[in-house]
Amino acid sequence: MTDLLVQIGNYGFPAVVCIYLLVRIDKKLEDLTGAIVQLREALIEVRAGEV
Repeated sequence: MTDLLVQIGNYGFPAVVCIYLLVRIDKKLEDLTGAIVQLREALIEVRAGEV
C-alpha cells in the first residue's frame, strides 16, 4: 500500500501539473489566434483604403 502511495506521489502530481499547464497554454494559443485574425482583418481594411 505504501508503494502505491509513493507511486501516486511520484507520477500523479507531475501529471496534474502537466495537464494544468497544457490547459493554460491552450487558452493562450486561442487568444493569440484570435489576435492574429483581427490583425489580418485590420491589414486588409488598410490595404483596401489605399487602393
